[in-house]
Amino acid sequence: MTDSKTSPAAAASSQVILVTGASSGFGAMSARALADAGHIVYASMRATQGRNAPQVAAVDAYAREHGVKLHALELDVQSQDSSDAAVARIVAEQGRLDVVMHNAGHMAFGPAEAFLPEQYAQLYDVNVIGAQRVNRAALPQLRRQGRGLLLWIGSSSTRGGTPPYLAPYFAAKAAMDAVAVSYAGELARWGIETAIVVPGAFTKGTNHFVHSGSPGDVERVAAYDSGPTQGLAQEIMTNLAAAEPADADPTEVARAVVDVVGAPFGKRPFRVHIDPSEDGSNVVSAVADRIRSEFLRRVQLGDLLTVRNAGATPV
Repeated sequence: MTDSKTSPAAAASSQVILVTGASSGFGAMSARALADAGHIVYASMRATQGRNAPQVAAVDAYAREHGVKLHALELDVQSQDSSDAAVARIVAEQGRLDVVMHNAGHMAFGPAEAFLPEQYAQLYDVNVIGAQRVNRAALPQLRRQGRGLLLWIGSSSTRGGTPPYLAPYFAAKAAMDAVAVSYAGELARWGIETAIVVPGAFTKGTNHFVHSGSPGDVERVAAYDSGPTQGLAQEIMTNLAAAEPADADPTEVARAVVDVVGAPFGKRPFRVHIDPSEDGSNVVSAVADRIRSEFLRRVQLGDLLTVRNAGATPV
């Protein structure tokens, strides 16, 4: 039996999807859009019984009101135990896991020098090591199935025209992109696809900039605010917002996610850019991805560019 929003055809192609960092922003938008498309979606977040309890209630309310299969799930990407438990719950309830969407992340804004080394490490932990914890929890299941998708939410900052004052975040997103590209080659023969959705700098419609972290060394922040860079922070934010078209819609990212998940096995795009400000990331990425493809073919590893149907393996 299908629910009121899902056709029999959609139900037959319904996939079990884990979305990390789904309390707000692209994660919350994508989780709802995927559920609306007929998939079984686990919108994961940390502190589901604490500060994110209202978001859990919102997820539950959305599922009831729209008749979709959307479930809130406790998952702290900074904990391996939490990652393992979340994946184990999904597999216990659904018998499989088809898509892992790496979305959890955090932004920080301010002079690079004023961030403490520990703050760089913390952002790297959330944006990069967090994805590794989730992969270590999920990939054994996907490899047993011989089929799956890792969908990474990247950033145009990785290769686009980037403004100052976002160094820790940009560095972490660039590292995540590098990890995603390496995983793509390592998992192709296992039947596990990789797709990287690359949003631009949406300054409105998400909490990305509003909830961004700030440097821990306030004295050095003050030095930058009173020296030659006085007013630079406001210039950056004002000019970024001005470069963004008035009709820029962050839900386009969620629609791109739905399109990638819904594409046929073996036909999913490796990288999709959603960047209304057109910072050039798509141009640089096209060159980088082409060079990667050419090199792999030159060293006789071209088959790693095409996912193969590995088939399920015994548990």
